[in-house]
Amino acid sequence: MSQPVLVIAEVRGGKLRQVSLEALQAARIARGEGADVQAVIIGSGITALAAELAGYVGGKVHAVDHPELASYNAPAYLQAVKGLLEELQPARVYLGHTAEGRDLAPQLAALLGAGQISDVISIGEGELYKRPVYAGKAFEEKRFLSGSGVVTVRPNNIPPAEPAAAPGEVVDRDYAAPADLRSIVRDVVRKAGGKVDLAEAKIVISGGRGVKSADGFKPLEELADVLGAAVGASRGACDAGYCDYALQIGQTGKVVTPEVYIACGISGAIQHLAGMSQSRVIIAINKDPEAPIFKVADYGIVGDLFDVVPLLTEEFRKVLA
Repeated sequence: MSQPVLVIAEVRGGKLRQVSLEALQAARIARGEGADVQAVIIGSGITALAAELAGYVGGKVHAVDHPELASYNAPAYLQAVKGLLEELQPARVYLGHTAEGRDLAPQLAALLGAGQISDVISIGEGELYKRPVYAGKAFEEKRFLSGSGVVTVRPNNIPPAEPAAAPGEVVDRDYAAPADLRSIVRDVVRKAGGKVDLAEAKIVISGGRGVKSADGFKPLEELADVLGAAVGASRGACDAGYCDYALQIGQTGKVVTPEVYIACGISGAIQHLAGMSQSRVIIAINKDPEAPIFKVADYGIVGDLFDVVPLLTEEFRKVLA
């Protein structure tokens, strides 16, 4: 009997993150529809979410539900899946390339004595994983030659899994905190961010130094409300104090790959391009016709964002009304 494949689902704000379904689809693409794909979900009060996940997995969903797992804590989460990993000895483990996934994946790989391929954006024939390198300037394709493997999937690149023909079985698993647990998360205070999760947004509207002030983000937020988009920012805007660093997109911030990326008052520095250059459609709005952002943009508008963005908002309101 072939080794099973395990998908580690992620919960945020009491909801199942879309990237978990994308990781599930990655497992199916890589290992084939006939593979034994199972999943594990970790958290507190996750009974309903486990049932929801089972509707997509079709196989076993292992639920580790405990009050101490309400917030992500690497040693605790590793302990939560340790027994399951030892029991299943999965051929592959898939999870999202999120802040949580990037932290947990190498620890899982070490526990399994497995290799790891991170930030996967597509999967080719023969389980060939494609990932960007050099800040998105090039791509490499990798595969596991032997043994187990851990894979993280970049959000918004692989389509989410469709519901299974029949829901899977939810298996409740016990949790006991490790004896050497040195930290416990008592509370999480989230920094102010947009209404829509940047990592999973289909449309992202970002502002740079060209917004000139914190109030300069208001036209962008209005457009985002109309389009159901997330609001992001360049490092320049964050460094200038116009917005919180939680919105930063770039090499030292978040990496996003939305369907549409609208850059407002952003010059297009290399650091910023590393975080958004893989967006499917890039629209640039800038007063400077020589701004580097226009070299990567699919569409460019040379003009003042304070004139252009309100006009776009008005037109989209008419179209979407």
